[in-house]
Amino acid sequence: MMNRPTGIGASYEHNKLLLDSFRRWTGQDLVQVDSDGEKSLEEQLFDAPRVILSHGTEKDPVLNYGNRMALELWEMDWEQMTSTPSRLTAEPMERAERDLFFTQVTANGYVDNYTGIRISSTGRRFYIVNATVWNLVDKDGIYRGQAATFQDYRNL
Repeated sequence: MMNRPTGIGASYEHNKLLLDSFRRWTGQDLVQVDSDGEKSLEEQLFDAPRVILSHGTEKDPVLNYGNRMALELWEMDWEQMTSTPSRLTAEPMERAERDLFFTQVTANGYVDNYTGIRISSTGRRFYIVNATVWNLVDKDGIYRGQAATFQDYRNL
């Protein structure tokens, strides 16, 4: 379940979009990219020591990326993760707060220090701490979705 997807997964372009958009909004690097070529950009993001996930621009946005830590935390495989509406990562009672938060991200470009309760595919609840959520905007200024990253979480 937790193996890096082979032949599927985020394209180089999507990984670059994650990195470039994060830097655009925060002025920081999402991960320290090793340009020596030992690991591809895709491998570096997938194996990063932090949760990274994103969703697209559908009316009911669907997750389109989750790295190894995201897959493990939400207890999903790649296919399940990338077919799940983003709203289902929160319990029904948490969704209104989540929706309000994402409206703030859309308006401001990014928000950091977000905390909230999420739920895995098996119903395990966890509290994410100090997440950064940002808009994915390509080099032409076109909105491509939103992404989130965090390192700290607590099982409830």
